[in-house]
Amino acid sequence: MYYPEELIEEVRQKNDIVDVLSGYVKLQKKGSSYFGLCPFHNEKSPSFSVSRQKQMYYCFGCGAGGNVFTFLMEYENYSFPEAVKVLADRAGVDLPEIEYSKEARERADLKSTLLEINKLAAKYFYAQLKTEQGRTAYTYLKKRELSDETIVAFGLGYSNKYSDDLYRYLKTKGYTDEVLMQAGLISMDERHGPYDKFWNRVMFPIMDANNRVIGFGGRVMGDGKPKYLNSPETPIFDKSRNLYGLHRARSSRKPYFILCEGYMDVIALHQAGFTNAVASLGTALTPGHASLIKRYVNEVYLTYDSDEAGTKAALRAMPILRNVGITAKVIRMDPYKDPDEFIKNLGTEAFEERIQKARNAFMFGLEMLERDYDLNTPEGKTGFMHEAAKRLAVFDEEIERSNYIEAVAKAYRVNVDELRKLVVRTAVQTGLAKPVEKPRTTRNREKEADDGILKSQRILLTWMIDDANVLQQIRRVIRSDDFTEPLYRTVAELLYQQMDEGLVNPAQIMNHFSDEEEHRKVAELFHTKIRELTTREEQEKALNETVRRVKQNSLDEMARRLEPTDIAGLQKLMEDKRALQDAKGLHISII
Repeated sequence: MYYPEELIEEVRQKNDIVDVLSGYVKLQKKGSSYFGLCPFHNEKSPSFSVSRQKQMYYCFGCGAGGNVFTFLMEYENYSFPEAVKVLADRAGVDLPEIEYSKEARERADLKSTLLEINKLAAKYFYAQLKTEQGRTAYTYLKKRELSDETIVAFGLGYSNKYSDDLYRYLKTKGYTDEVLMQAGLISMDERHGPYDKFWNRVMFPIMDANNRVIGFGGRVMGDGKPKYLNSPETPIFDKSRNLYGLHRARSSRKPYFILCEGYMDVIALHQAGFTNAVASLGTALTPGHASLIKRYVNEVYLTYDSDEAGTKAALRAMPILRNVGITAKVIRMDPYKDPDEFIKNLGTEAFEERIQKARNAFMFGLEMLERDYDLNTPEGKTGFMHEAAKRLAVFDEEIERSNYIEAVAKAYRVNVDELRKLVVRTAVQTGLAKPVEKPRTTRNREKEADDGILKSQRILLTWMIDDANVLQQIRRVIRSDDFTEPLYRTVAELLYQQMDEGLVNPAQIMNHFSDEEEHRKVAELFHTKIRELTTREEQEKALNETVRRVKQNSLDEMARRLEPTDIAGLQKLMEDKRALQDAKGLHISII
């Protein structure tokens, strides 16, 4: 826990969820709740509900939910401590300084200093753009048809021709040569001393998801080399884990990102209204990039350059995206090189049409594969289909693999059953599959059983949280240690503790979980969807079945762990079994 739990609760209580969320979402009162358009997905009819009584929000459309801390973590991409700090400042609550080790404090101080330096540098570069020295750079940006509003929005600037201009400015602010080098803005030469990393370049500040300047990209004015130069790796800048434009794209609330190759493509797309465009930072797409994207969207549209290098980059990116569960599509820029050129020549409507016609990434990969084979000859087509079968064999899920087999068979006019057999043979030969599948089937059944009992535990907790009367009845049968998932067990313990104190407060329970992943899981837990049951009798039947299922699973777990010599444990098991028998006669009522 970063802060005492009672202090976190004070911050939460002083930030009414309706007041805070009204700053992000237009809310209208309907009955005891407030409704608005969900900020986490696109919708036309309001399904985003905020309860002042419960101090919780929930979207009936996409399932997003939680308390006021959860909202800031999801919307602003804050960590839990950052969300607490922002809301504490809003409410005027003083937070104690977090105690760090000496090494941790030094690292934190260094990162804070580097962020300050980068912010100063960004302001300095922007100021230089409007001077006489920056006229060439400003003219370049205007020729690229960027508006002054766009230049301001992205903080574009200029680094002067003088190779120690920024260095001299930052020295007046009291920074040492060592820390300026650590910021990646200064280089050192034994003969000539310190000099600016960037000079005579249009400057593109690189910001993290929280709008903090963490590095720079620079485009040279004239014929200098390299044409584009990026900041080196620093304690605050890892180009393989950051994306250009993410600080703006993450708030677009569109269900997909448009992934580009360069800064200007991102800026041109944003200016044209495609505010969900991002780009990797002078490097090929990495698993780190893919994991970062996955935090915001499940689908990506690739708009890499239409030349050979761009096509290869797109093909490399596809499996990386797929490995983290992102669906990829490819937007063709022909007859133009990139999105910037395309929009300048054909406009936004034409680009929107290309989005609608984007090619499935897998099928696009096969189209590119066609270049290596002559499909008009039997040998060429056979070789092509063998390579296609290798790619089809990579799909783990049977239904997904089957769907793609059917799509490929239709596209290339081959017998679907023959292609399916070829894929199976290929998978066995290449080690992607095993001929004998019985053990895997058993494991799948075990996994399904595990998933089923965890879902039952989630549903039971949802009932317990939602209805104090149901909670009181369930407690007569279910103990907190009957929940086999540690997170669920902790939630049950807190629920029972609140019940003893006379007030069940889900929003306060969430304060207990400062770890971001746990916090999000608890938020989801409080809004597990219970299948639609039309009558009270059906609801009560499902609830009672769930109680018995959770209790029986707990007994089975206890029996598996019990040592033969554990007499006390055996007695407890027998008592619990009798309690389960009694529970079969117990009827939990829903009022």
